[in-house]
Amino acid sequence: MNTSVMYYDCTNYFFETEKPDEEIVDEVTGEIILGPRQFGISKENKTSPIVEMGLIMDRRGIPISMCIHPGNTNEQLTAVPLEKEVIKMTGNKKFIYCADAGLGSYNIRKFNDMGGRAYIVTQSVKKLGQEIKDIVFNDSNYRLLSNDDAITLKEMRTFNKKDANNLSLYNDFAYKVIPANTAMDTGLYEEKVYKNGRTKKVKAKGTLHQYIIVTFSRKMMEYQRTIRERQLERAKKLLRLKDPEKIKKGPNDIRRFLKNTSSDTANYVLDMDKIHEEEKYDGFYAVATNLDDSAKDILAVAQNRYKIEDCFRIMKTNFDARPVFLRKPERIRAHFLICYTALLIYRLMECKVDDNLTHVTTSNLIKTLRNMNVVNMDDMYYKSIYSGSQALDALERCFELQLNRKYYRPSDLNKIVKKFSK
Repeated sequence: MNTSVMYYDCTNYFFETEKPDEEIVDEVTGEIILGPRQFGISKENKTSPIVEMGLIMDRRGIPISMCIHPGNTNEQLTAVPLEKEVIKMTGNKKFIYCADAGLGSYNIRKFNDMGGRAYIVTQSVKKLGQEIKDIVFNDSNYRLLSNDDAITLKEMRTFNKKDANNLSLYNDFAYKVIPANTAMDTGLYEEKVYKNGRTKKVKAKGTLHQYIIVTFSRKMMEYQRTIRERQLERAKKLLRLKDPEKIKKGPNDIRRFLKNTSSDTANYVLDMDKIHEEEKYDGFYAVATNLDDSAKDILAVAQNRYKIEDCFRIMKTNFDARPVFLRKPERIRAHFLICYTALLIYRLMECKVDDNLTHVTTSNLIKTLRNMNVVNMDDMYYKSIYSGSQALDALERCFELQLNRKYYRPSDLNKIVKKFSK
């Protein structure tokens, strides 16, 4: 395992029930324990109770550890406790914490700024303070990520993309490194605990050594504008309904482009100020880090975050981890432990196959493993009822178990089982 970088993310799983779990009082300690199935913000927009899972994986996508929490748990409170467990597991080994913006709070960054650790987290450009935004939108000091040549945002936005000579530029990024601490208002909040035990989010005032690496991509700008144009077409159709009850704004909802121009009657129109404000951020992407490494290396680490999303997709889609039909907390934990173990075995197998310079898709590899059955033929021998495939050939090259044969003696299968159990 390559634990130089630890990726962390959270997801949740819905249950086929309409009622959340009740609070349980520990008979020994008197502690009130919240049941795992609780109403929360579902990643799949489900209205049923959910359970939250936090997952840490290494640089190659191999899961290192996981945690299970009630569905109404704040994700940001789950990262540091799991990290502490991983630090114990690895013998205080230094690593880089990498996560998206939702799991990159001030407290998390502060924790990973100690003990020789580091962090790379996605940073929302919209949430930056005005001082840093002015630096972001200023044309000076931008460079191409590929060769470090100087370039301006105006040049990136206006070059002729149909010119074959500009193809590499179209696929390139402009970047700028901005030294930034929390005194410059990076949009971070920290949890303040009062004497009565209550907590409140307040603007982070402590100084945190970090850099904001901002990138701009022409390709990403055009993609985001295409998405917005489609959303605006849907918003115009919604306007024709003239139903104020249906117009509720959300951060990623087409209704955010609508506003009511009258305080007495429903007179909704397109909010052009909102549209123009969003267009300013098209093509921009940013990460925050306390590393002094090159921007190219730091961004390469951040781009591998897709692997942890892939882990969740495999568990939910290929391993049928949800919906869950269990009720008792210990069985719920056992269910997700089985899913986690299956993911670990799959990822180890996938890495082994990749090391042999063979790529096999997730669905093909899992389908091949599920189909590898044999039938007893008159207690004399066993016959395989699966056929050869690219995935089977890749597994055979890696593990040399002779699983690509048509017939097996009982002793042959016993040898394979013994080899697995070593």
